[in-house]
Amino acid sequence: MNIFTKKIIGLRSFSILICSVLGSAAFSQTKSYTPVSRELYHTIMERDSTLFSAANSGDIDKLKTFFTKDLEFFHDTGGVAGYEETVDNFRRVAKNYAYTRRVLVPGTVEVYPVKDYGAIQSGTHQFCRLENGVLTHCGTFKFVHIWKHTDEGWMISRVVSYGH
Repeated sequence: MNIFTKKIIGLRSFSILICSVLGSAAFSQTKSYTPVSRELYHTIMERDSTLFSAANSGDIDKLKTFFTKDLEFFHDTGGVAGYEETVDNFRRVAKNYAYTRRVLVPGTVEVYPVKDYGAIQSGTHQFCRLENGVLTHCGTFKFVHIWKHTDEGWMISRVVSYGH
């Protein structure tokens, strides 16, 4: 093998190595999220904000209007709850843990339409203690909300809360 052949083989090996590294880097990156419908995304985000504003302030009468009567709330450590149990749980938190606040983790929420039904919202949120105007002791968890577009407006029919 002459020097020219060795350089060609070396160059080919180097090219294969570079392609492998660049290829694996491209596949390891996550794709960025772009809403299918910006209008739907903003509608669901506005509803989410209003829902948890009611939860954070302990306004149970307003909060319960966000859930369908056939609600199913799946919690990885708490099990499955229906509408009444979920409202009771929010009532208990408002009474005994009024310092608790829910905060969305920026950049984690995605919203997708569900044909002839509504939307799927998924993301990461934190539940924190509010102490002297500062959020502390935050726990970070994942969630999925299934929103149903009803005659009364957008309501949550299913919740999946996990990662506790």
